[in-house]
Amino acid sequence: MPVLIKNPINPDLELWGGAVERVARAGVKQIGLIHRGFSSYGNTEYRNAPMWHLAIDMKLKHPGMPLINDPSHICGRRDILLDIMQKAIDLDYDGLMIETHIDPDNAWSDAKQQVTPEKLAEMLDHIIWRKEDVNSEEYHAALEALRQKINHLDDELMQILGQRMKIAEQIGRYKKENNITILQTNRWNEIIERASVKGEKIGLSKEFITRYLDAVHMESINHQKKVLDS
Repeated sequence: MPVLIKNPINPDLELWGGAVERVARAGVKQIGLIHRGFSSYGNTEYRNAPMWHLAIDMKLKHPGMPLINDPSHICGRRDILLDIMQKAIDLDYDGLMIETHIDPDNAWSDAKQQVTPEKLAEMLDHIIWRKEDVNSEEYHAALEALRQKINHLDDELMQILGQRMKIAEQIGRYKKENNITILQTNRWNEIIERASVKGEKIGLSKEFITRYLDAVHMESINHQKKVLDS
């Protein structure tokens, strides 16, 4: 029997990860993650702010676990559900959890975030379903060439980060044309390991390298997401 573990409302990855460890120690083999958003000071748009970077960090730490997005509890209202659903698919989530009710306005709980079965089917029809990878030599050659450019740019100083983002946009255009997801976990793990080894040789801590590349990665995702949305 699979067990799906929702993130804690507090934006605390260690707490979420601790829950995964406790369930695993109990002998459960099939574990999945549910991203339902987090409490955030000053948040007015969502019921629970998505804080995508935390869910992405969790996926990178547990690449073998399914990650399900819960747009209903993130949004708290039905009019912005589709935007969150599409972003989750763009980020290569493994599924969506959406509340539906035959008469949403008269539902006994969470009425504002529920949709009719007909509306749910309509939203699912509007989603652009993307894939993480394709079996194509042309795809691999073109994308790998851009990735090598990114590897070289990552070795240079802050002033060339603008060039890196332009290349990220090129990747975004290719992914948009081929319906490929933005986030690819195996590639990201390779980048972290490579940079950590090089950083330690020149006196940079692994913690600094990880935090630096996390920021660069999120900015790259934002640029690619703009391309996908354009």
